[in-house]
Amino acid sequence: MEDHFLTISGPSEAEFKDRGSRFIAHAIPVIDEQDIREHLDRLRGEHPKARHVCHASVMGTDGSEHRANDDGEPAGSAGPPILNQIRSKGVTQVLVAVVRYFGGTKLGVPGLIHAYKASAKAALDAATVVERVRMGRIGLVFPHTAIGEVERIIRQQHLMVVEQGFAMDCRWAVEMPVAQVDTVRAMFAAVKDVAVSH
Repeated sequence: MEDHFLTISGPSEAEFKDRGSRFIAHAIPVIDEQDIREHLDRLRGEHPKARHVCHASVMGTDGSEHRANDDGEPAGSAGPPILNQIRSKGVTQVLVAVVRYFGGTKLGVPGLIHAYKASAKAALDAATVVERVRMGRIGLVFPHTAIGEVERIIRQQHLMVVEQGFAMDCRWAVEMPVAQVDTVRAMFAAVKDVAVSH
């Protein structure tokens, strides 16, 4: 499984109510920290009267990067329960944000933990889980005379060119499934005048 990871195919939403408070949970696939910030800003803009927008995210194709934010709720009552639901679903590159409208009755910490957990779980259960291939990237620096040979390897190995620069030397970056990286690196390294970087 290390060459693959699980994420969600698109955004999903679910709502949970308890004693007048509304918890609107959004599960959103994300690419990076900037993506997370933009989604949180958008949700705050869409819900200006909401008391809290609590959230958690799991990032990295191995799920190693994670964050949880209580956004003003009692410590540990919102972010960690949301994070635990993402973890139990086994997905990464995912943000779950829960918008709370206060209903006038305090729920207490156990009530908040239950509400954030239940709403996050419902949003994740509504999402479609998909398997994605982990990608690796290789940088190439080579003279213009080597373009033909570099392009031949790219076609043969079905690589994706993600950056191309044509100055004194060509500076390209190519992506491929992580399982292919060592083979592809060796192929490029065997070409005269091609420098390979990570």
